Amino acid sequence: MASRTKLTDAETLELYRVALENAKNQSEIATIMSELGFDSAKIAEGKDLLAKTRSAFDLNKTEDDETSAAYANFSSKKSQLENSFTLHRKKAKVVFRNDSLTADKLSITGAMPRAYIKWLETAKKFYSVASTDTDIQTKLARLKISVEDITAANTLISELEAARIEYLREKGESQDATKAKDAAFAEIDDWMSEFYAVAKIGLEDNPQLLEALGKTIKS
Repeated sequence: MASRTKLTDAETLELYRVALENAKNQSEIATIMSELGFDSAKIAEGKDLLAKTRSAFDLNKTEDDETSAAYANFSSKKSQLENSFTLHRKKAKVVFRNDSLTADKLSITGAMPRAYIKWLETAKKFYSVASTDTDIQTKLARLKISVEDITAANTLISELEAARIEYLREKGESQDATKAKDAAFAEIDDWMSEFYAVAKIGLEDNPQLLEALGKTIKS
């Protein structure tokens, strides 16, 4: 595999692109490389691999961007629900401080769960019960928790669940795209490793031509 530890994927793609273009179009390089097995057909093979790698790279970047956007949406919905539920739960604790039965029904006893699933289930229970019990609604209204607030929270919960599904789907697609990109780079890296090994032999007496392929010769 070609050594490119200090290069980004984008820089590597550009390095390979320039090298293959010059190996094809610079007549002196093309002649020497052709004599060593890297004729136009062989160079075309490398360019096909490069196109495949570029496509995998672009897809991976797109999937990463989509994952970031999906996570941002999920995180935003979660923050909105956290803000509403934290405030509503505090108010409900006051309203039902002497009514342990209702407090248990609303799942407001004890500390707020930290784990996402348990936290969400607690919020769902709170708003689900509150949305179907008019007596609870009346009592919550004393501290300015309206039926509209409860309905909005239930809607937000549905949106949050949908956002999490979308985020996890995008995350999975991004991981698959990363694997495909890495496999494509491994293939082109291996091919270019041989290309550069042959170039170093063929252009040993022409360091300036080797530099045209992206390889700097140490003086």
